[in-house]
Amino acid sequence: MKISIIGAGSWGTALSVVLQSNGYDVLIWARELEIVNAINDNHRNPTYLPDLQLPEAIRATHDFSEASTGRDLIVFATPSHTMREIASRIKPYLSGNEIIVTVSKGIEKETFMTMTQVLTEVLNDVIIEDHIGTLSGPSHAEEVARQKPTVVVSAANSKSTARIIQETFMTPMFRVYLNHDVIGVEVAGAVKNIMAIAAGIVDGASLGDNAKAALLTRGLLEIKRLGTRLGASQDTFSGLAGVGDLIVTCTSEHSRNRYVGYHIGKGEKLSDIRKRMSMIAEGVKTTRSVYDWSQHLGIEMPITEMVYKVLFEEKDSQEAMYELMTRESKEEILI
Repeated sequence: MKISIIGAGSWGTALSVVLQSNGYDVLIWARELEIVNAINDNHRNPTYLPDLQLPEAIRATHDFSEASTGRDLIVFATPSHTMREIASRIKPYLSGNEIIVTVSKGIEKETFMTMTQVLTEVLNDVIIEDHIGTLSGPSHAEEVARQKPTVVVSAANSKSTARIIQETFMTPMFRVYLNHDVIGVEVAGAVKNIMAIAAGIVDGASLGDNAKAALLTRGLLEIKRLGTRLGASQDTFSGLAGVGDLIVTCTSEHSRNRYVGYHIGKGEKLSDIRKRMSMIAEGVKTTRSVYDWSQHLGIEMPITEMVYKVLFEEKDSQEAMYELMTRESKEEILI
């Protein structure tokens, strides 16, 4: 099988190692020429996962035609806000027989579309919807690249496509379960990044373990509330793509979204934090998208609302916490 990974960030780089270990022909597309040259010449990605020695069989290219022509499976590992642009540029080189997999977690701001929905719309007259799926779950690139045990889910509208994704990515240290609730998997993967920013704020402001536990619990409820409104299964949010991904992203030192929140909790400004980050924290853009989406749908998402106000209206994080704690008293309804 010939596989292209579109995007040479930490996640795309880590997945190249997973896929190459299964004996596939793996080609990485990178926007930056210096990364392409470093992978081809030195077998390292100097910007993302610089300490990882890549197998010599993994190659890189800057050319869309080379990355897209004659490939059996194409993995989109680009930031969510570039998905539409990159997919549009790759589209002319596709034959229509490829399996398309997105591993990006986000919601498009203008349309409120998930990543599979963006790909379906952009590629609609070349790639059928049944050939598009997603891979998601609790999986930090730093650990996947070093073959630490990781368990995720593959999801697609077509059972055969979901199974192809499962079988392609499965290794002894990278276990893949099938899940057929595409919208639930994608909503969970996107919104948990907002909750990770909130969890970072809790840690940075030293608000305590009780607050962190409450945040994860009520944050999961907000994810479930949005997902079920869009037709997702409640069961998805109790699984790897839901509570599993939420736990790891809200608690791990590898989490870029938690990192952003942590330093905001320490009193730093978002603009200063982002300047020193080489990798993108998807939760920042997702917060704006999901907040606008929840307002449009009339869904109550108070944690999301407060994270939005802290990030984009410079609301004091301690004040935001106080407002959450002093909301009107209610029954605990778990939906």
